[in-house]
Amino acid sequence: MDWAAFALSLELAGVTALVLLPFGVAAGRALAARAFAGKGLVQALLALPLVLPPSVLGYYLLVAFGIASPLGRVWQALFGHPLAFSFSGLVFASLIVNLPFAVQPIERAFAAIAPEIREAAWVCGLSRWAGFLRIELPLAWPGILAAFALTVAHTMGEFGVVLMVGGGIPGETRTVAIAIYDRAQALDGSGAGRMSLLLLAFALAALGLVQILGGRVGGRDGRDG
Repeated sequence: MDWAAFALSLELAGVTALVLLPFGVAAGRALAARAFAGKGLVQALLALPLVLPPSVLGYYLLVAFGIASPLGRVWQALFGHPLAFSFSGLVFASLIVNLPFAVQPIERAFAAIAPEIREAAWVCGLSRWAGFLRIELPLAWPGILAAFALTVAHTMGEFGVVLMVGGGIPGETRTVAIAIYDRAQALDGSGAGRMSLLLLAFALAALGLVQILGGRVGGRDGRDG
């Protein structure tokens, strides 16, 4: 078992989830409760990482983070090291790859809240912000927890983008998915098997949690209808 790679994966998953969830709440609520020009385009862009091959997305991110790009040059000047093939670059890439996993469950949770509930809160004297904090956010919590579980599980298992942007540097960008690949390449079947089993358990636990929380959102939606 490569515990250093496992710890790095957990750190990457934790940072990704903590940074993405506030954005997911803001974006999911706006997409669920508001109609605006270009809404379909925004939803399509947020869902793009789901259908784009990881190697393709990883290539474009590598170009964007490279030292020849404006972002890469600015990063190098500010921090003294390249953005590509660093943990920071891995975090930025992970934020982009996990956008649909953080936004879509939260959007569905807010969409399941009947408009009459928001209107009733406003009629009772609550401001829009107070109504959001005291009424909408507690009702949407299953979707928020589901987004957290999916983001963590997907980050733990992401391979293509991590390999392209991070390169698998031990102690810096070598996640557990890269470690499994390296063990398989070295014909270490038992090592690769143990780490794969751990990721499988993570994925099953996350999916089980999402199913339970999704059932609560669906049940509330059904009662509202």
